[in-house]
Amino acid sequence: MPNKMKKYTLLLPALVFLFIFFLLPILSTIVESVYQPQKGWVVGKYLQFFTQRVSRIAYTRSLTISLLVTIVALAIGYPSAMAIVSVPNDSLKSLLMTLVVFPLMTNPVARTFSWLAVLGREGMINNLLLSLRLIDSPRRFLYTPGAVFFGLLQLFLPLMIISLVSALENLPKEVPLAAKSLGANAFNLFTRIYIPLTVEGIVAGSTLVFTGCITAYVTPAVLGGSRVLMLSTLLYQKTSVTLDWGMATVIAVVMLLTTLVVNYLSRKISTLGVSKG
Repeated sequence: MPNKMKKYTLLLPALVFLFIFFLLPILSTIVESVYQPQKGWVVGKYLQFFTQRVSRIAYTRSLTISLLVTIVALAIGYPSAMAIVSVPNDSLKSLLMTLVVFPLMTNPVARTFSWLAVLGREGMINNLLLSLRLIDSPRRFLYTPGAVFFGLLQLFLPLMIISLVSALENLPKEVPLAAKSLGANAFNLFTRIYIPLTVEGIVAGSTLVFTGCITAYVTPAVLGGSRVLMLSTLLYQKTSVTLDWGMATVIAVVMLLTTLVVNYLSRKISTLGVSKG
């Protein structure tokens, strides 16, 4: 019993840190979004958020782009992670993981601004299409949902690959071999072995990517501008332009609740899929 109490005591500094710098600010934001000392109950702000056309468009666009980025990142990241894990040479595997992690070491602002040189009217894509005579004049690729999508995908794809590599490395190598010896083809091996046994990595990677996408500000602001309004840029407008702090707290809580709901649904779906498998 004393040893168990000692273990819990060692957790106390981390719990205090999380409470002060994580839980307390979140609880304060949630309370402020429904009650303010000067105005009293302001629950109507939530109704106002969902009835305003601008807010609905920003919310729908943020949710759609974040889900699409998560799905595409999973579709690209899973084969990439399997390829990395299957490399027999440890030095080459370390090099590949370094290349995957390297974009995370670059400043997000610098990475986002590099897309201006690719998607701009004088950028790489327009110059290539013009040189091939596929277009007569430069096209607008910037300040579109597609630009925001590719920017976010490039930004958060490494998080998905890292999560899946970790999950696949914990998969016992004897399990796929046993399945092959019992006659499992590639499809059955993937759907009945790999996915069920790496579902935690899938959920973790999807949560990281979705949360990063729906809360990202620099990429939507630079690549989307005012034409592609998302929740993060709308939140910035409310705090810095219109100084509507009440609506800003509502937007922050909506972003938090959306992330929690999507994470919960992904866990339920993955659990249902594993049980059926």
